Amino acid sequence: MLSVVNEEGVTPNGSLIDEIVREGARRMLAAALEVEVNSYIAELAGQCDDGGRRLVVRNGYHQLRKVTTAAGTVEVKAPRVNDKRVDESTGERKRFSSAILPPWCRKSPKISEVLPLLYLHGLSSGDFAPALNQFLGSTAGLSPATVTRLTAQWQADHQAFMDRDLSATDYVYVWADGVHLRIRLEEAKAAVLVLMGVRADGTKKLIAMTDGYRESSEAWAGLLRDCARRGMRAPVLAVGDGALGFWNALNEVFPETRHQRCWVHKTANTLDALPKSAQPAAKRAIQEIYNAEDKDHAVSAIRDFERAYQAKYPKVVKRITDDQDELLAFFDFPAEHWIHLRTTNPIESAFATVRLRTKVTKGAGSRAAALAMVFKLIESAQARWRAVNAPHLVALVRAGARFERGHLVERLDQYAA
Repeated sequence: MLSVVNEEGVTPNGSLIDEIVREGARRMLAAALEVEVNSYIAELAGQCDDGGRRLVVRNGYHQLRKVTTAAGTVEVKAPRVNDKRVDESTGERKRFSSAILPPWCRKSPKISEVLPLLYLHGLSSGDFAPALNQFLGSTAGLSPATVTRLTAQWQADHQAFMDRDLSATDYVYVWADGVHLRIRLEEAKAAVLVLMGVRADGTKKLIAMTDGYRESSEAWAGLLRDCARRGMRAPVLAVGDGALGFWNALNEVFPETRHQRCWVHKTANTLDALPKSAQPAAKRAIQEIYNAEDKDHAVSAIRDFERAYQAKYPKVVKRITDDQDELLAFFDFPAEHWIHLRTTNPIESAFATVRLRTKVTKGAGSRAAALAMVFKLIESAQARWRAVNAPHLVALVRAGARFERGHLVERLDQYAA
């Protein structure tokens, strides 16, 4: 029943509009339960005992129950059914179970979906009750134990993801990075090894994710070998930072894949070796390289960088010249893809949310729980990942089409000939 409101439109239980919505939800739920029970009884009305009495009849109501819904917490009395029928196979009495409101239900599926989202995006499990109480008018069914049960499901989801077949999906480009998070893994220097890829239709997807010690060659090789075992085809180009562990593993598992070093990591490592007074000019000179019009201009920019810094900082120059082929590999692909291929930013941007979440929690419990949490965050973020520019060109890259200065110079029909 609705309450009297004051001049501000507020009732003792909150705002009038919220109370109206909750009252409407309560009445609709009660009516739906009545219809469900009446239909059940009418369907079995012909079943009677030897004395001609019906075996299935109404039997009052269950005790008042609070149910948390998207409209708030409502109180409802579910109709009770007296079912005297006996299951011939088990010898036990049959029972009516509502499909709308099962006996164990204390919150709607929508609320169950909200809880992991709140947890994954920064609200600790102990804060659920006071936070949602402001919106739902109750803390029923919002105990921290709910997240514990959800975490077990997330771990199962992550394991199923890591066991899935990869033979049906072709990843033309891949990004690889070891992301260090504030989560309690088994080793102090453990990282989350992440492999993301671009499919032939141009969309980005998470390929694999596991933990590895110090981003070692063994850890990366284990991840790549597992992907190959599950049917993954060698990508055309792999993008990563300067960590030798990944490149050594890539050469072992997918030796035909070309290498592209991340310019963001390379720039940071190069500038760190220079005095601060020289860093602004050096940064502009490095930007001239990877922002060049084409590969020839990029090579010319490297020569300019060498002339400017070789005399005073030869070791710094070697950081660029020694990796020249791997740093300029992206120029051999479509110009529309250059912005995607010259850095590992796709992974870094995807993990920005993960870093925010792990910073809030100051840890995620066990290794399995930590990986499951990270996996669920990335899984939910995938829907917002946009395809690469000119996605139709990705299939041509896989087919072996040649690009010069970023433009297609050979078409597929020429390969067929």
